[in-house]
Amino acid sequence: MRRTVKTEKKPIKLWLEDMDSGAMEQARNLANLPFIHRHIAIMPDAHLGYGMPIGGVMATDGVVIPNAVGVDIGCGMCAQQTSLRSLSSEKLKALLVHIRKTIPLGFKHHKKGQDRHLMPRAKGNIPIEDLPIVSRQYESGRTQLGTLGGGNHFIEIQKGSDGYIWIMIHSGSRNLGYRVANFYNKLAGRISGRFAATVPKNWQLAFLPVESEEGRQYLLEMEYCVDFAYANRKLMMERVKDGLLMIAAPVHFGQFINIAHNYASLETHFHKDVLVHRKGATRAREGEIGIIPGSQGTPSYLVRGKGNKESFESCSHGAGRKMGRRQAQRSLDLHVEQKRLEDQGILHAIRSRRDLDEAAGAYKNIDEVVENQLDLVEVIVTLKPLAVVKG
Repeated sequence: MRRTVKTEKKPIKLWLEDMDSGAMEQARNLANLPFIHRHIAIMPDAHLGYGMPIGGVMATDGVVIPNAVGVDIGCGMCAQQTSLRSLSSEKLKALLVHIRKTIPLGFKHHKKGQDRHLMPRAKGNIPIEDLPIVSRQYESGRTQLGTLGGGNHFIEIQKGSDGYIWIMIHSGSRNLGYRVANFYNKLAGRISGRFAATVPKNWQLAFLPVESEEGRQYLLEMEYCVDFAYANRKLMMERVKDGLLMIAAPVHFGQFINIAHNYASLETHFHKDVLVHRKGATRAREGEIGIIPGSQGTPSYLVRGKGNKESFESCSHGAGRKMGRRQAQRSLDLHVEQKRLEDQGILHAIRSRRDLDEAAGAYKNIDEVVENQLDLVEVIVTLKPLAVVKG
């Protein structure tokens, strides 16, 4: 931990020295909410979000805040080691062709719905019909299952410091999570006035009591979206593996590692049962394996959690942006960013100026981000990119 801010009702504990003023204002708003437990934790990749900074961790007593989970519910990472120790440029290119043929990118969906058995079940075998937003979006969700999405989502083929080729995927719950998030955030805004706690509307932190019908319903639909995002990553991973088997068999695969970084979960911290909101933050319990991805063209890291109580057993979810998307497109040099990747021999996705929002220059230095949280995690494998597919 780098510093603690003690000027608000609850302390703000930061794992970075400097944070942009907008994100700091959001952190101060969180620290002044009446139902916050203990303190606010801000991870080293933190930057401005909606209502709550991306890279923020907050524990609440009795309420859930949809905007503190975000619109891409269950977004997260998965990674899998292969038995391969190298891949030629020709085989990498063939694999990228296979990925683009079998996994829709950006706003694209499958033309037909995927098999129903690939869709998750609701918790406790609750009928899907009892989840109003999920049931309304269920058939559309079948066409989104196994699709990457856009923004900072990616599929990357990497070489690990352990000597093996790895596959890593970053994606979320697609339009399903977006619809659930928006519905309940608007609902929270309409009904928050029923309750005694005062939260200014401009903070964008409308809440639902967890014991209310609306709060219980949100948590059930949120959990479904987390499971859908997992199923989405799992299906994409299977299709990438199919491609590898076609071009480089025999190939064996290690443990499937999966972690989410946008969700809320009931946990016990400092002797109290609370709802921990992680928005762009990864759980890092003692011994737990996590993934901290870099930006396009920089290393990613497999890490082992240390169970640090002060961060509510959490760590960063990536490098974190240092400039907005439009700012990056306006200010970064296309040829410099392309050369940065090409000099490393990376098959990349920076084709035009519009792609600069996802260039390495738009992100913080991943090595500094990792260095700032060595009290939260230890690095176990460093993964360097060989080829990148973006939405």
